[in-house]
Amino acid sequence: MEVESKTVMTREDCMHLVQERQPEKDFDENGGLRAVHDGDEGEKVDGSNVVLLPLPADDHRISKDYACDGMKVGSRASNPLEELAVRTKEQGKNKQEKKLSRRDRMELGRLFQEAVSSHDWELAESLVRLADLQTLNDVLCIALDAIWFLTTWGELNGITGLIKKIVSYGGSDFTRAILRTSFFASCVYACHCRIMNLTDTVGIMAQRLHERLQECHGDEVLKAEAGMKVQKFTDWALKCIGFHFRYQENRGGRKNNMIVEVQLQLSAFKTFLELAGDHLTGKDFTEAFDAACFPLTLFSSSFDSGWALGISAIAVQGLLGMLVEGGADNVNQCFLEASRFGSTELVRILLQIAERNSLDIDVDLALVFASHYCKIGTMECLVDEGHAVDFLGPLVRASERGCMQVVQWFVNRGCGDMELCLALTAATSSSQVGVSAYLLPHIPQHVLAALSIEILKAAGERSRGSLDGVAFLLCSDFLGDPAATYAVADSIARSNDEAVAPELRAFLLEQWSEAAFAEGLSSGQDHFVNFMRILRRGCSPICLMDLPPPLAATIAYMPLYRECMEAGGQLLSQKLRGQLVEAARRIGGRWVDDDSQANELLEILERNLPRFFLQPLTTL
Repeated sequence: MEVESKTVMTREDCMHLVQERQPEKDFDENGGLRAVHDGDEGEKVDGSNVVLLPLPADDHRISKDYACDGMKVGSRASNPLEELAVRTKEQGKNKQEKKLSRRDRMELGRLFQEAVSSHDWELAESLVRLADLQTLNDVLCIALDAIWFLTTWGELNGITGLIKKIVSYGGSDFTRAILRTSFFASCVYACHCRIMNLTDTVGIMAQRLHERLQECHGDEVLKAEAGMKVQKFTDWALKCIGFHFRYQENRGGRKNNMIVEVQLQLSAFKTFLELAGDHLTGKDFTEAFDAACFPLTLFSSSFDSGWALGISAIAVQGLLGMLVEGGADNVNQCFLEASRFGSTELVRILLQIAERNSLDIDVDLALVFASHYCKIGTMECLVDEGHAVDFLGPLVRASERGCMQVVQWFVNRGCGDMELCLALTAATSSSQVGVSAYLLPHIPQHVLAALSIEILKAAGERSRGSLDGVAFLLCSDFLGDPAATYAVADSIARSNDEAVAPELRAFLLEQWSEAAFAEGLSSGQDHFVNFMRILRRGCSPICLMDLPPPLAATIAYMPLYRECMEAGGQLLSQKLRGQLVEAARRIGGRWVDDDSQANELLEILERNLPRFFLQPLTTL
């Protein structure tokens, strides 16, 4: 009789939490971390089919002899066992016909969990004989999860014998078991090196999960449900880990060093894979690899930053290595996602797995992801250990976004002149003047001179309605020679090249061309004539003609002086400089050359204006 099943957490739920990794593949209804069945009881998420296995008694109810409610497992289980035996006998001896009630399944699962945790293999096997097919798959998962807490060879023999017994009695949902235990194992090994308690870890996980969901597109209700399911399962996993850790402490702690324990645990997992055999497909191994990487990718910030160099890293490498040997083909996808989230430890492990198994992984694309999210530690790992060499793409994107920290990191690591010029172009087109100011000193002047026209044309073409970046380059005298900088701007303004953006041509023609300088001179002359007419013909009772010359000059030219000061930079636009040349000629009473620059011209104005009206000349 086929048992209809529900899915605790489907692959579609996870798709909202991690980047889509296998768009070409379909995911079956049992592709989640744990499938449950009609009639299951347990902790359930409102509005969903999430049902979690019940945890054993809380720690305050567990003695060193692993007694629950003050009773040892043997005495506590006697009555329930007798009742279960009677009821299952009444239901029939044929396992295909046997079907436990909800209450019986929950009670059997609880007793089995206690028996496994206390290493009472005889009791556990007796419970297996009472289980129906549905419950056999449940206890298979429970037994498999327990392998990650093995500490002795005796425990290894006991748990592997129990798993073999479950399989011989009909337990066959290997897909569900491997997905669940892969996720669980990663949590176990990472928690060996956690730097905060389990409560704080759950909080960090909830925060990271919320942030990840905010970046996803899709229905908000579905995202909320997916987040609730994953958080519920993770919360359960951490509580279960805490229970096992406390139980080990009550039994006197570890009996072997961690290297031996890891060998025992991986040996048990290998035994399970051998039992499963052809029942596990390449797709199963791929999704199990995904499940194992998931907690390490999203929640690595709650773990010790050096855990990937210790025993836990050896264990995770062993687990992931066996999944790759089984047929997992998504190492590169998990690698890219770990880089995106800045899980440097997992990135380092996946680099080693890829090298050991001769797998192709895209370290340069991973560097793009890590730099986009400003994961500096991961970037260093990808370059130093992954040998990523393509800096151009991530450098240009960081410059375009104005991410100064990433730009500085790439420049300090060493970039070519052409890479820096392209980054300058990107920063200029996006008006990221801070990044442009940082990059300019790192580019040789002869390189800028050779590419100046192309840089301005490309920046104007890619600009998003603002030419502030172009104006900054010109005001900064980016060629280091005012005459050359003005000449480049005038050349583009007068160019008939169709590649020049109309907005850029119009801006340069109006502000930075020779024609703009001539217009500025003419405007300055008109201003002087108008001002003199006011002095001589005006009927103002203030009697402007009677004012001291410095005050009259202040009235005439203080607005221009302030406009020049506010413009800043080493160069003024040609139009503004033309007005300033004419003003300097009039107020100074002597001829001023057309090629005079801002500092010289403003000094003339300052000598003839009252000092209490002036600003310090600090920005030029």
